[in-house]
Amino acid sequence: MYVLGSLIVIGTFILIGMLLVVVLKHPDSPLRDVLVVSVGSLLAAFGAVVGYFYGSSKSSADKSETIDKKMNTEK
Repeated sequence: MYVLGSLIVIGTFILIGMLLVVVLKHPDSPLRDVLVVSVGSLLAAFGAVVGYFYGSSKSSADKSETIDKKMNTEK
C-alpha cells in the first residue's frame, strides 16, 4: 500500500516535469496531449492517495484498528 502510494506521488512529479519540458521545448508536439491526459489521471490518483493518508479515510482506518485491538484484548 505504501509502495503504491509512493509510486503514484513520485510518478506525478515526474510526469509534470516531463510535461513542462515538452511544452517549453516543443509547444506543438502531439505528445503534449498524451502527457496532459496522463498528468490529469495521475493527479486524480494523487488526490486519492493524499485523501487516504491525511483525510477522513485515515481516521476511519485508525478507528477500525483501535476497535480490533479492543475486541482482541477483551477475549
